[in-house]
Amino acid sequence: MSRMWAVQEDTPHGQLLSWNGRVIVHNSRGELEFLLAGPIRIVPCPPSLRAEDCIELRFHPQFSHHQFPLHREAYL
Repeated sequence: MSRMWAVQEDTPHGQLLSWNGRVIVHNSRGELEFLLAGPIRIVPCPPSLRAEDCIELRFHPQFSHHQFPLHREAYL
């Protein structure tokens, strides 16, 4: 399994961003940085995070219309 990345609030005690109680994760830091903006950090998933407590970005309703892996030329 490839390394997974999570999105964290850019605050001193930033929480991992979640949807319906599940942490949003993705296998590409670069794609997260390309798609998301704002006061966030992209961080490696903590080893204590269980797979059943996560939702992959591609399954999040707001990102389901994207094709992964991203083809950046489609966003020009």
